Amino acid sequence: MDFETRLANFAEVIVHFGLHTQPGRKVLINAPLTGTPDIPQFVRLIAEKAYDAGAPLVDVMWSDELLNLTRLRHAPEGSLTEFSKSYFDAIYENASNGDSYLRIVGQDPDLLANEDPDAVMTIQRTAMQQMKPISHKMNNELSGTWSIIAVPVKSWADKVLPDLPEDQRIPALWDLIFSICRADQADPISAWQAHSQNLTARYQYLNEKQYTALHYTAPGTDLTLGMPENHRWLGGGATNKDDIFYLPNIPTEEVFCAPHREKAHGVVSSSMPLNYNGTLIENFSLTLEDGKVVKVTAEKGEVVLKKMIDTDEGAGHFGEVALVPHSSPISQSGRIFYNTLFDENASCHLALGRAYAINVAGGTKMSEEELTAAGLNTSLVHTDFMIGSGAMNIDGTTADGQTEPIMRNGEWAFSV
Repeated sequence: MDFETRLANFAEVIVHFGLHTQPGRKVLINAPLTGTPDIPQFVRLIAEKAYDAGAPLVDVMWSDELLNLTRLRHAPEGSLTEFSKSYFDAIYENASNGDSYLRIVGQDPDLLANEDPDAVMTIQRTAMQQMKPISHKMNNELSGTWSIIAVPVKSWADKVLPDLPEDQRIPALWDLIFSICRADQADPISAWQAHSQNLTARYQYLNEKQYTALHYTAPGTDLTLGMPENHRWLGGGATNKDDIFYLPNIPTEEVFCAPHREKAHGVVSSSMPLNYNGTLIENFSLTLEDGKVVKVTAEKGEVVLKKMIDTDEGAGHFGEVALVPHSSPISQSGRIFYNTLFDENASCHLALGRAYAINVAGGTKMSEEELTAAGLNTSLVHTDFMIGSGAMNIDGTTADGQTEPIMRNGEWAFSV
């Protein structure tokens, strides 16, 4: 299957399964400017298919991540809390109108590695504050549809595929993305439907069990996570208030839930590097007591990790628990992507910070205070990090205190 066919397949997946574009609903795209000619071609192809699906307008906001570096090095002192109101207003209006938003990322994993962590966090904290009402529209009010995908840029391809000749890296990264996102299959929509149905069966099994706690064991990890009452596992996609099914992340291999914010105990170690806004954090571990991170160690990026955890009170608690088999396509690629969108789908992971209201029964109608009382965490941040491996075992504790295997050696231990 040639490049153009796979690119068209990927666009088809995004428009008809990712965003699930509806007649009469606009599409807003945020795409990287610093990339290859393939990216504008891809954006135009997505727009074409969105118009064919009935979108009355496809608008594109181009972004250049190198401008972040320029700002950090040249902006006047004290100006880093300034922000582009028009950028955030456009996304908020899109969500408010029930339209579709596509974020296309192409990032240099090491872009901000040598910059002042305090300055980087100031910019990020400002952006997170501005995103809060947008996140509420999308995740609590369930308005519109949205999806995040990634495309190759040279700096990312160089990081992921350093063993290949330089001129082969971007084509090879496209090949990996096409394979992982099922765009290299003859009928990619059917492939995604089958995959989504499998994930649905997994989370339905877990919802029926209503485990009171999960116990993780792996090299460097011995962690117990308490689960809130009436928790809801989800996966394979989301459904908005208009009953439209869509994929917030492409790829996705997870089923996920919210742990109880005050019931995490033990030690958990990362199994992959975390790229946090242009800084790589590697080989780190967290120690938790009563749900709160009380100790942080990292071979690289420790200062940035600690500053992220200090963003607000909720940043030091877990907001998400996600289960991914070690045999996922991303894991089987044998590559570390240094991009959370991909790496989180290679491995079981946790997230520090904000929980999703949809992960507890009735949560989307609850106030922040009610969500907290139900055991869910609130925070400006939501930072996924990978902990799974082929050596991880997970057990679930039932209401009567019995334990049952959920995963063994990184694979599902139950059938659906």
